[in-house]
Amino acid sequence: MYSRLSELRPLRLDTVAAIVGLVLALALLPLRFFASQIYLETVPLILGTACALYLVSLYQGANSTGVPTLPSGVAMALPSVVLAGLSALVALTVVQGARTPIFFGVASVVGTLVLGQIVFVNDRELHPGILLLQIVAFAFVFRFTALYATPGYVGIDVWTHTELTQAVLDARSVGGISHDKHYAAPFYHLLVASSSLLYDVSLRTALYLSVGLVMPLSVLLVYATANLLVSARWATLATALFAVASHVSLWGLHLIPTSLGLVFFLAMLYALIRVMRIEYAIRDFVLLVLFSVAVILTHQVSTFIMLVLLLAAFLAQLVFEVDPLGLTRVDTSVFRTKKPVNLIGLVVFNFGLTIFVWSLTPYREQSFLATVLSFFTQTLEESAGFLNIASDTSDASEAETAEAATTLIDQVVPYVDALGFLFLLGATFVGCLYVVHRRRAEQSVFTLLLAAAVMLVFVLGLPMFGIRNFIPTRWFAFLFAPMAILGAIGLRTVMQDLDPKIVVSVLLIFVLVYPGAMIMAAESNVDQPVFDDHHERLAYDETELAAAESIAALTGAPDGSEIRPDQQLHTDHPYQTMLSRTGAYPSTTTATVPDGGVAEHDYVVYRSAQSNDAVYFDDADGNGRIEQIDQSQLCRPDQATVYTNGDVTMCTPGPGSG
Repeated sequence: MYSRLSELRPLRLDTVAAIVGLVLALALLPLRFFASQIYLETVPLILGTACALYLVSLYQGANSTGVPTLPSGVAMALPSVVLAGLSALVALTVVQGARTPIFFGVASVVGTLVLGQIVFVNDRELHPGILLLQIVAFAFVFRFTALYATPGYVGIDVWTHTELTQAVLDARSVGGISHDKHYAAPFYHLLVASSSLLYDVSLRTALYLSVGLVMPLSVLLVYATANLLVSARWATLATALFAVASHVSLWGLHLIPTSLGLVFFLAMLYALIRVMRIEYAIRDFVLLVLFSVAVILTHQVSTFIMLVLLLAAFLAQLVFEVDPLGLTRVDTSVFRTKKPVNLIGLVVFNFGLTIFVWSLTPYREQSFLATVLSFFTQTLEESAGFLNIASDTSDASEAETAEAATTLIDQVVPYVDALGFLFLLGATFVGCLYVVHRRRAEQSVFTLLLAAAVMLVFVLGLPMFGIRNFIPTRWFAFLFAPMAILGAIGLRTVMQDLDPKIVVSVLLIFVLVYPGAMIMAAESNVDQPVFDDHHERLAYDETELAAAESIAALTGAPDGSEIRPDQQLHTDHPYQTMLSRTGAYPSTTTATVPDGGVAEHDYVVYRSAQSNDAVYFDDADGNGRIEQIDQSQLCRPDQATVYTNGDVTMCTPGPGSG
């Protein structure tokens, strides 16, 4: 086969990479027999398929007949249909009071219509401005309907950040959070607090009017970045791929420093690619420095991800300066020929500033830097090992569910959650193969390629060795930015170089499946899970919020140090996180409920969601798992009911106990 391919076309770097990728995919297939992990089962198949498609495109020659396009009347009508669909989403939320499965089904159809316009409308009727309007409108509607329908906040950490922002507001200074690690990264809390003062509104409203508004608009930064590399059609496609991505939607719902860090990261990525693609002035480099400093002063995990991006850009610079692969012959019809930008000063500055800031950041009675290094060292010594797959609570639950699966839905849900990411990953692989061609390679696209590769190591690779210290779930939204751009390039490659029948099949499958898969993934619907028997709801209704306020009033909201170990409050996860983080009852943790047994805690809180939805309890061995219980399993008959509102009940030791 190797010799036959050589006869057809001299082997090039992209050809060799595709063949190596195909061999690697085959080599990785047996790993599924040694560990049960969804990405071990699926990524080799995606990699192999992407490499095979690229090799077929190389040896089929250019697509000369073109791909069928939508009729002119349909193309002109689709924007109106999309806007009508968005209006229907708003109406559904108002009428039903929540984002229901019907909402997500309609949203999936709307997303498909947007992607379909980008891919199948002919050049004459392609209007990027109208498409971007639809994408941004979709992002706004999809996120703000959830925020509108949720009485409190969506998510877990946001409750803590609200308390920190209130402390900043009360002190009129960041000194109000001098005890917390965000003292050295206060942009988020300052922005929300100042918005509250400026608009004279509550912190919740201020959060939505500041970070909440910025998140949907930030997708335009992906367009600006991609348009430096490809034409408007494919830059628009990259924007759409990013806007509907599950983890991107998550940080538009769960508005915490990660959300604002993502915005500054996208701005920094745009500024970085810009200086590589144009004859930049000093103001362009100053803008790059300012955005990178903004990331450092906003969020620690976002900072580390930004440093990975800068390191990838520096490695790309070295590749083109040393040029071991003969990459200097850039095809000017694809990319402009330009000398690599020297980034050593920027890299040194950001690494130095980060180390300085982290050394001064308080965290668990040490500096943030010292604490993180000690955690990482402990992980390497105690739990790291090949295929020692570390997992969080939800991952462990999914694994247990898969083992005990008795229904088709139990087996399908984990794949639905990962399907959108896998589709984007396949397109990204094709895009990476396209840009490593010697005549297409340049510093900007190699920066995206290397950044995506290194970030995938942190997201998928290190957890395979039991290392999750870098919080890989926070990386996905950042990773989706280079992936969306490379994925758009990959789909362009498929469209230009494959047989029209194959092109239509691939694009139709992608357009029909990708939006719905991303929308149905757990991260896109944490406020009202589509699969509510498999994913916890990270939002609370009026009675649950009222119960938290009443419990705080009933107990006097004591400080955690004032509560004895036997007075610790026990309930389900995630409700316990809200009670603890809001200060309603600071010493609150997950209840232990043996299988089919009764909890033995003295102080407990029951809510009806524990009998109907997916919530977590610990088993007898201390492992968290999704369990639905009866009220009597948590609030025993021998306990006294000190509070109830019909939906939430607090029980304490009865008069005759102890």
